[in-house]
Amino acid sequence: MMRIAIAGASGRMGRMLIESVSQSTDLTLAAALDVVGSPMIGQDACAFLGKPSGVLITEDLSVLKDADCLIDFTRPEGSLLHLAACAQYGVNMVIGTTGFDDAGKIAITEAAKKIGVVFAPNMSVGVNATLKLLDMAARILNSGYDVEVFEAHHHHKVDAPSGTALKMGEVIAQAWGKPLDDIATWTREGHTGPRETGTIGFSVVRGGDIVGDHTVYFCGIGERIEITHRSSSRAGYAEGSLRAARFLKDKKTGLFDMQTVLGL
Repeated sequence: MMRIAIAGASGRMGRMLIESVSQSTDLTLAAALDVVGSPMIGQDACAFLGKPSGVLITEDLSVLKDADCLIDFTRPEGSLLHLAACAQYGVNMVIGTTGFDDAGKIAITEAAKKIGVVFAPNMSVGVNATLKLLDMAARILNSGYDVEVFEAHHHHKVDAPSGTALKMGEVIAQAWGKPLDDIATWTREGHTGPRETGTIGFSVVRGGDIVGDHTVYFCGIGERIEITHRSSSRAGYAEGSLRAARFLKDKKTGLFDMQTVLGL
């Protein structure tokens, strides 16, 4: 049995991960972490499922010594603390957290010299298939089409655009042979003038309990191509994360993304 630790154990994604691990036949829950001061500290991580596991939610990172892999969907500052602990204890890590700055990304790259890391803005198998489709579409529709990336998430999400939307833009820009920052239009307000050819626009919605919607529009003259992925639950993210953890089982070091995990 592969021993899995979960960060953010009392959060929505943390609970989904714990449930998915508990239902698997080849994985076992080894540790459950939460932020310092959480009211869930000391409670059984599987109590919400009605079948206690004996694994108590804790803020003590030393419990990672008992795990083979940590799955983390928290905040950048928390994920970096967990990353340092994983590197210290030789524990592989799956990072689904978004919103890292350049320094955070460098820290992840450096840690991957000591442990195996899967780092991706979206762990969903469907989203990663969508990224492959976007790469194909961008290579075909490389002139005469205006590209817009739309995303919508729940009102608790703190970063915008989403990591997935940014990755979609990066995939398209890379297919066009350009850095995303050189061609992205992040905001529009007031008298903007006509759209500049070859740019990628982004728009964001935050509201309610939207799990995650992403649509990329390739808008041409007389036609429009839309490539959409919609998440109705976090189960897809959880299942993709477990695949990533299994992928790392025989990895000692290295930085990987979900495209590699899925063989895309």
